[in-house]
Amino acid sequence: MGCEDNNMTRQMLMQKIMEYKFAINDMALFLDTHPCDEKALKYHNEYVCEFKKLKEQYENEYGPLSIEAEVESWDKWVFEKWPWEGEVK
Repeated sequence: MGCEDNNMTRQMLMQKIMEYKFAINDMALFLDTHPCDEKALKYHNEYVCEFKKLKEQYENEYGPLSIEAEVESWDKWVFEKWPWEGEVK
């Protein structure tokens, strides 16, 4: 995984976010049974870092992904299509 291309479309960016979120959850499950695996912990932390960058990029360009995100205006959260509702024009 890697996000070298800063010119991703909205759909591509969302796909990358979902991939990293999956990898984070997968690594967390692995670490539950292998808590001393330093290599796995390193991967987990790298995935978390990249996920945060991608999430911030998405939210700066397209709006909040979750209710925890800071928003300039509440109507942006309420009236815009949410990511799971499909592609926005």
